[in-house]
Amino acid sequence: MTDRMTFGSPRPPRSLAPEVPVALVYDGATMAVMMASPMDAVDFAYGFSLSEGICAAEDISEVDPHEVEGGLDLRIWLRPGAQMRQTLARQMRPGPVGCGICGRESLAEALRDLPVLPALDFSLSAEGVLQAVHALPALQTYHQATRAMHAAAFWNGERLIALREDVGRHNALDKLAGALARAGTDLSQGAVVMTSRISVDLVQKAAALRVPVLIGLSAATEGAVRRAAALGLTLIANAGPEGFDLFSAPERVKGELSHVS
Repeated sequence: MTDRMTFGSPRPPRSLAPEVPVALVYDGATMAVMMASPMDAVDFAYGFSLSEGICAAEDISEVDPHEVEGGLDLRIWLRPGAQMRQTLARQMRPGPVGCGICGRESLAEALRDLPVLPALDFSLSAEGVLQAVHALPALQTYHQATRAMHAAAFWNGERLIALREDVGRHNALDKLAGALARAGTDLSQGAVVMTSRISVDLVQKAAALRVPVLIGLSAATEGAVRRAAALGLTLIANAGPEGFDLFSAPERVKGELSHVS
């Protein structure tokens, strides 16, 4: 008698996460190509521009998402007289969804020169951290359908006011930043909550956006903790029902958890 390998029963096919090349084109010049989910494309254009220090939201005159064969062109037009603050021409090649600082030409570029965040700009309670984490899953509609999407959400101290999803965690953060900027929300008065691990590139994006608190449901890397401490960013990781790890700038988190469930 021969051994027979057994498999589980087939299931109905699940929806697949959308993923296409997205080109960010500034005044007719392609500056970056990222693998991303095509929804919330205008938010992505604004957020990427802000988090990478390319231009301010008010510098953007129009964003025209244009479907092309195999992908999406995000045609970003700047207002007359506005200039890009830095060029990303070195990132002309496509970047994978896990790419946050790919294409940089030197070690110095990998760790951007960013101002330290103000010390007393925003705070939240320890209970508020868990409330934000608890509120997240109900808003993750794409992830519920695909089980393959990252999410980034904004907690204003009382509730989640915005959430964006993407196959790339960096893209999800950029989409969230763009949505908030377009709505006139002050990113310095809240916390970003992310479903992913927290790495250096996410810390730098948050600091560039002037977000004071970054919360991750997964782990943080050693580099992320070190960079967050240097930039005065409150970094929280492994956040879940049982508690969380507070790594840097702890003064923004007030009180202790009243219970552990």
